[in-house]
Amino acid sequence: MNLLDVINRNPDPEPWQEGDNIPWHEPGFSSRMLREHLSQEHDAASRRSAKIERQVSWIHEVLLAGRPTRVLDLGCGPGLYTSRLAELGHRCHGIDYSPASIEHACELARSRGLECTYDQNDVREAAFGSGYALVMMLFGELNVFRREAAQATLRKAREALEAGGQLLLEPHTFAAVREIGAQPSSWYAAETGLFADTPHLCLQEHHWSEERSVATIRYYVLDAESLKVERFAQSLQAYRDDGYHELLREAGFINVRFRASLTGSDDETEPGLVVVSAAPANR
Repeated sequence: MNLLDVINRNPDPEPWQEGDNIPWHEPGFSSRMLREHLSQEHDAASRRSAKIERQVSWIHEVLLAGRPTRVLDLGCGPGLYTSRLAELGHRCHGIDYSPASIEHACELARSRGLECTYDQNDVREAAFGSGYALVMMLFGELNVFRREAAQATLRKAREALEAGGQLLLEPHTFAAVREIGAQPSSWYAAETGLFADTPHLCLQEHHWSEERSVATIRYYVLDAESLKVERFAQSLQAYRDDGYHELLREAGFINVRFRASLTGSDDETEPGLVVVSAAPANR
C-alpha cells in the first residue's frame, strides 16, 4: 500500500475482511510482542507477574481444589500461566500462534523441568486432545474470532474435557468492545515499536458496527524511509451476558457461571473483562 491507498480507503471496513488479526505468527512481530508479554511496566500484552501469581493461585485453589490435574491453555502466550500451574503440580499443554512465545514457553519448561508441552498453532485449527480437567482461554482472546469460529473452538474444548472438567473463559464485556470501536483515530511516531524495528508512523482508526456488535481496529504503518504502508486490522465480536450463555449452550456447555475476576473478587483495574466458567453437558 501507499499513502494514496490510505486516503482512498473504505471508510466503513467489513469486519475481518482486511485482516484476520494482527500478525502474531510473523517472526519479527512475534519477537517484539514477546518483549511486551514479559514487560513488568504494564499489563497490556500480559499481566505483570504479581497479578498472574494471584490469579494462578485462585485457579489452583478454587477451581481445581488444589489437586494436580491436566490443563489446556488456549492462547497461552509465553507460558506465564501454564508454567506457574505446573509448578503447583499440574500437567499443562499450551497452544499459541506466536513462534517467539512458544519458543520462550518451551525453554522455560525445559529449564525448570516442568510438565508442560506446547504447540505453535492456530487454536481454530489445532487438535486439542482429551482428558483435561480444565480448558482455559484468558485475557479477551475469545472475542477476536468470528462467532462461528468461536463456537467451533468451544465445541473442541468441550470434547477435550474429562467428566467433571471445567471451561474457564475471560472474555471482554459488551461495553468494553463497544468502547474500543468508539475510540477516536490517533497516530504515533516511533524509532522502533511493535509493528516495525525501523522508524515509522502508525495511524490507528477504530470502527463500531452497531448492527453486528463488532469493533474493528485498523493500523496503517508508514515506513519513514521508503514511505511504504502496511495495513493490519483486528476485529472483536461483542457479546452481552445472554450472548455468552447462548454461545456456550450451543457449544454443549451447562452450569454457566459469571465471576468478577480471576481472583474471585472485583478487580477495578480490569473493568472490561468478565470471567465465565461452565461444565460440559453429558459428561
